[in-house]
Amino acid sequence: MFLFWVVSTGLSGLPFAHVSAQPAQVATHAVAPARDGQHDFDFEIGTWKTKLKRLVHPLSGSDEWAHYEGITIVRKVWDGRANLVELTADGLAGHFEGLNLRLYNPQSRQWSLNFASSRGGTLGQPTIGQFIDGRGEFYDQEEFDGRAVFVQFVITRPDANTIHFEQAFSDDGGKTWEVNWVATDTRVSSPRSM
Repeated sequence: MFLFWVVSTGLSGLPFAHVSAQPAQVATHAVAPARDGQHDFDFEIGTWKTKLKRLVHPLSGSDEWAHYEGITIVRKVWDGRANLVELTADGLAGHFEGLNLRLYNPQSRQWSLNFASSRGGTLGQPTIGQFIDGRGEFYDQEEFDGRAVFVQFVITRPDANTIHFEQAFSDDGGKTWEVNWVATDTRVSSPRSM
């Protein structure tokens, strides 16, 4: 979370080396208003066919993937300032049920993605981020197999009826990333038919 805070605020953590006693000059150019992203997930409301794969043993050098197919249903909450994602999928590795509660923070203009699986029954560490030019990037820091890792979750839309999701871990401070979750959703129905 600290790394994300530093990146999102633009602070490098270094103190200013010099403060001028000269009067400040007033900028004459206008600053664009901050973008309101509270409806960034509206495109996803509806029912989707999901194909996903997850790396069975992340950060171990293994390339064994478990494959699943299922259905994802996304419902709007709070007029789009939140949404609820329900995923049910099956594969050779078994049955998978996941829930994602996404909440929009109007002060930071960022989303928190809060995931839970039916096996654990509790919400995990949220990833925090936003959409820029149609690409959603969300980050956090959490523990995995007893060590701290950075987590990156990316959402892209190749077209109006397809969404691509990737999650990656970094155990070297963000120098390298290993993708461990990939999902592609294809639209089954729009919100009008729900």
